Amino acid sequence: MKSSGPLAGYRVIELGQLLAGPFAGCMLGYFGAEVIKIEPPRGGDPIRRWREMRGDTSLWWRSLARNKKSVTIDLKTDQGIDLVRQLVDKADVVIENFRPGVVEQWGLGPEDFKDSNPGLVYARISGYGQDGPYSSKPGFASVCEGMSGFRYVNGHPGEAPVRPNLSIGDTISGIHAALGITMALLEKQTSGAGQVVDVALVESMFNLMEAVVPEYDGNGVIREPSGSTVTGIVPTNTYRCHDGKFIVIGGNGDSIFQRLMVAAEHPQMADDPRLASNPGRVKHEAEIDSVLSQWCAVNESAELLDKLDQARVPAGPIYNVEDMVNDEHFNARGLFETVEIDGQPLKIPALVPRLSRTPGVTRWPGGELGHDNHEILEGLLGLNERQLEELKSAAVIA
Repeated sequence: MKSSGPLAGYRVIELGQLLAGPFAGCMLGYFGAEVIKIEPPRGGDPIRRWREMRGDTSLWWRSLARNKKSVTIDLKTDQGIDLVRQLVDKADVVIENFRPGVVEQWGLGPEDFKDSNPGLVYARISGYGQDGPYSSKPGFASVCEGMSGFRYVNGHPGEAPVRPNLSIGDTISGIHAALGITMALLEKQTSGAGQVVDVALVESMFNLMEAVVPEYDGNGVIREPSGSTVTGIVPTNTYRCHDGKFIVIGGNGDSIFQRLMVAAEHPQMADDPRLASNPGRVKHEAEIDSVLSQWCAVNESAELLDKLDQARVPAGPIYNVEDMVNDEHFNARGLFETVEIDGQPLKIPALVPRLSRTPGVTRWPGGELGHDNHEILEGLLGLNERQLEELKSAAVIA
């Protein structure tokens, strides 16, 4: 399928593996870029074999590697390094997420292309960034989420910090990388010059930390974990209903709070001057949450959500993936796409943001290892069949 979208015409070489770099490549490919994923000939990217499998390939791979062209090249060989160098010279963007210094050892760092490809946008994703005292430390998302301050504010007071059951540090960093790349490509239209996009997992998660720094520096306050609430904003919490399901209620606007308490059959609290603004509600948070908890505990979740909708109070259910797949709004908004794997349909998530005129699309799911060797090595680099066979014999490609 011919590429379309706002990034059509840009060529990306993806050297990273696992999640942060590949998610950035996934975003770029979804919006039209040609993404050439370089994988080791023996095994490929580890995510091909992670988590739930169908046959010998993970279901995750079909989503994460969508729209990418798989080329197998052994970067531990001089011939492999030379092939990648030739590909980079024909590219607009490189994405790598190795430990800082590794690509320089291969002669594939950004400085190595200053003369041959001065317009190259070179995105680097690592745990702690390309410089600084921690730059050489191994940077897994789980560790970086902790150091960023993100983990500290999650969970319940006095208990171990809670991790969301997702590799959120990697994904957030991939989004930051995709944003940085597109900004660099936009600037290049004026200057004609490329640049390095330096993304650190710690810093990407640090970017989510809202007011924790000025609150500490200005008032000496360290934000602590607060369970299912948000410190200093009341009421916003998760409540268990009579049917065992949980709902979220965000009643922290002044007029919203009044409507909420009327709906919750406590009109006297709606008119209570102590609770008229957020600072007062913060002082009396326990009283408000006790009333809402008791109200939810004796009512069914669907009935409560309907009542809150009628009262124009922001509220909603806690969904699992089955709930999302069956939800009419998710489907009406086109949040799922169906691809075909060995003749069988597979639903994968669409990517956002939605663009009205040049939307992104899944052109094909993540494919087999080395599927595009001939197209890229023969069509783009001009290698002939004899040269390809020699590379196969030397185990440089699969």
